[in-house]
Amino acid sequence: MIIRDLRAEDRPQWDGLWRGYLAFYQSELAPEVSDATFARLLDSSEPMFALVAEEDGLLLGIVHCVLHRGTWAIEDFCYLEDLFTAPQARKRGVGRALIEAVYARADELNCSRVYWLTHETNTAGRSLYDQIARNLGFIQYRR
Repeated sequence: MIIRDLRAEDRPQWDGLWRGYLAFYQSELAPEVSDATFARLLDSSEPMFALVAEEDGLLLGIVHCVLHRGTWAIEDFCYLEDLFTAPQARKRGVGRALIEAVYARADELNCSRVYWLTHETNTAGRSLYDQIARNLGFIQYRR
């Protein structure tokens, strides 16, 4: 398995993983939103990046990150917005490898923080996250 940057030719496989991610969170997006998201992820002028886990030409997982400024540091923050592993690739270290690659990229970019959100019912994800990050107890509110 290798972790690498998302490429334009990954679109068909990315679409499948993206749909799986949205289904996991019982969400749907208009096709134009997914089109814009994919284009932004490939645009080096956008403050975001995407990595994929690949094995023998098959994408096993995706991760999308947004870089942004904050009020608590001079350096940027790295928000790990989306992480998804194909069901057939779970429990093989794909999620951990993607997160560790995000950590490495954030270090290269001199980010002072990597953070993410997950749903409280995501027990499988949380068991991994509890091993590689700290839950500081914050609760999200949204309008």
